[in-house]
Amino acid sequence: MPIARPALSVLDLRRRIDDGALTPEAALRLSQEAIDADEPALRAFVQRPAALEAGRPGPLSGIAVGVKDVFDTADLPTEYGSPIYAGWRPKADAPVVAALRAAGAAVAGKTATTAFAYLDPAATVNPHDHGHTPGGSSSGSAAAVAAGLVPLAIGTQTGGSVIRPAAYCGVVGVKPSYRLLPTVGLKAYAWSLDTVGLFAVTVADAGFALASLTGRQDLRVDGVAPGAPRVGLLRQDFAGEPDPEADEALRQAAQAVERAGAVLKPIALPSLLAEAFRVHPTLQDFEARQALAWEYSAHPADLPPKLKSALDAAQSIPVEAYDDARRTAHRARGALDTVWEEVDVLLTFSAPGPAPRGLGSTGEARYNRLWTLMGTPCVNVPAGFSAGGLPLGVQVIAPFGRDRSALLAALHLEAALRRSA
Repeated sequence: MPIARPALSVLDLRRRIDDGALTPEAALRLSQEAIDADEPALRAFVQRPAALEAGRPGPLSGIAVGVKDVFDTADLPTEYGSPIYAGWRPKADAPVVAALRAAGAAVAGKTATTAFAYLDPAATVNPHDHGHTPGGSSSGSAAAVAAGLVPLAIGTQTGGSVIRPAAYCGVVGVKPSYRLLPTVGLKAYAWSLDTVGLFAVTVADAGFALASLTGRQDLRVDGVAPGAPRVGLLRQDFAGEPDPEADEALRQAAQAVERAGAVLKPIALPSLLAEAFRVHPTLQDFEARQALAWEYSAHPADLPPKLKSALDAAQSIPVEAYDDARRTAHRARGALDTVWEEVDVLLTFSAPGPAPRGLGSTGEARYNRLWTLMGTPCVNVPAGFSAGGLPLGVQVIAPFGRDRSALLAALHLEAALRRSA
């Protein structure tokens, strides 16, 4: 079932508001009407306000935003995708939600998340084909933007929960540098990995939103000529083979950026990066058993099966293995510095292929989790469709703290793919 309506662009709406062609209230009505019409089938939202009201003046005035239901909100329940927290009402907004409101955005509702942002699927379906997963754990956020319900949504990534659903749903997903956006007021899963990210229709939309939330105006890339970056083509062989369609999407993306003037070269990562890839689950699961210790102890019957199984296994991870994993990650970050001497960004897979059929899985994070562990900024750029009409994406990665470089390279790629289409 194809998407029924065009996507909403942050910058397009803002231009129309600034030009007087649209009021903030009218812009919000576009989202309200889309949600009312399509949400029952999409199931992207789990909580919604009675009405969408324009916020204070600001760069995101008139922009309706989906907020993943792992962030505290003072005006809507925060349930973490779990019956344990049914109806729970925090007293305050998480800082990133407060920043959205301070920038003028209106919270359109809480978007569906897998339980505690792990692997047990939420009810959301892929807007391109309701028989396929939208990915996870930021399922509702990615689907709501892709379906044209909202122009902006926020999510989180601990393994691949921003980049992968962005690829499966065919939108831009940005996982910024670790801690660029605050994780206070977020239900932690693994505190050394959890990263706040966002979903938008274009790279420029995402950059504008990120600049609005952080006050870092250099992250705005709308109207910027991106230049020609040095691009390292990376296959991530240690993460296994991709589907042929993902492989072809990466090949075509590489050809497009090279034709557009980028310097392209194959890159092999230092062997220590493969070891870091392997220890990511140790670090993640050891921290999860502490972050969810109360839920595991007090409400084991209310934990979904995949999460319960993971927490059962995590109880036996020795502290020495966790410490070794932390040391490996630290050394790998140092080894990665040598790669940035050769290239400005890396270009690699966002997901193993198009969204899998069925709603019993959210897909695999094997092309994402190393980069979450490294804390590097990553951008999913939509890169065409599979033979079955499902989106494909490719991932741009830049050095830690070089979020502008990641956005500019993604902008270069986005334009190159548009010209080659």
